[in-house]
Amino acid sequence: MFRNLIFDWSGTLVDDLGPVIEATNVVLESHALPPLDRESFRRRFRLPYREFYAELLPHVPLDELEARFRTAFDAALTPVTVLPHAREKLAWCAARGIRAFVLTSMDSRTFERQLDGFGLRARFEATYSGVLDKRDLIHQILSTHGLDPAETAFVGDMTHDVETARFGGLTSIAVLTGYQHPEILAAVRPDLTVPDLAALRLLLERPRRDARSIAPVGAMPQPDTIEIRRLRVTTCIGVPDAERATAQILWLTVRMVPGQGFDGLADEIARTIDYHAVAVGLQALAAARPRRLIETLAVETADWLLANHPLHSVAVTLEKHILPDTECVAVHLTRSRA
Repeated sequence: MFRNLIFDWSGTLVDDLGPVIEATNVVLESHALPPLDRESFRRRFRLPYREFYAELLPHVPLDELEARFRTAFDAALTPVTVLPHAREKLAWCAARGIRAFVLTSMDSRTFERQLDGFGLRARFEATYSGVLDKRDLIHQILSTHGLDPAETAFVGDMTHDVETARFGGLTSIAVLTGYQHPEILAAVRPDLTVPDLAALRLLLERPRRDARSIAPVGAMPQPDTIEIRRLRVTTCIGVPDAERATAQILWLTVRMVPGQGFDGLADEIARTIDYHAVAVGLQALAAARPRRLIETLAVETADWLLANHPLHSVAVTLEKHILPDTECVAVHLTRSRA
């Protein structure tokens, strides 16, 4: 049983997906971009949301986009509602002495209005809103409230929530009631996945071991890994000559297994991989020359990493936004040092 639960807000405790899509489309259409339907939005939207807008509107200041979004959100026709089972789950926490918190990216003005409007303020010991990247605050929350990570879980509906839990050393619990498709959430491997908060309540009522102590039979220990996720690289790429004539943006993820683990680093950067230098080098590599295939760039990326850094192995994912009706085309490869 967890002693502490940190909840996301949107998509976890309240359903505001409808007005968020309405407001997002107002922003997109104001810059002559086509609107997103519900399916497309759930596949493309992500947190921190500055990355989402950097992909769609890279040259528009974020504060300008936020201001337009908030005005459109307030004017949206679709109502915001408390999700089914949310009130019951919070009452269940209170009855069992489980400390409850909120950590959300929603702007504070809107969040505070909803919190009081739904009568839920008394259910939480503390709330944190307007947090663009939740990883920036998770350790502070643990320290401020004296929360033991081993007794704490983060409940959310997006990959960023899972990543935040992992960053803070918490158990990650993904609910399928919100912004992202189940397969997108599954890709980041939450510790627990539940269809809704009622299922979570039933699950937590059953005696069980810490979710992180349960591993599949025969599972191998995972190596210490450094990951640079969705690095923005610019390159001229494509099979048609006309496509290669103009630079375009690709998204590059690399997972690097160093030649030695993290235990012997003695807190010295010289003993580990300088991920800033890696990122700069990869951006320069991508921009160095035109290529026809993203597969070619993926191979060159792996070869460059192994040649220039003390790595045991690398995994490369390269995304290209080219086909209509898809989130992206991606290639994946792994390479090890001989």
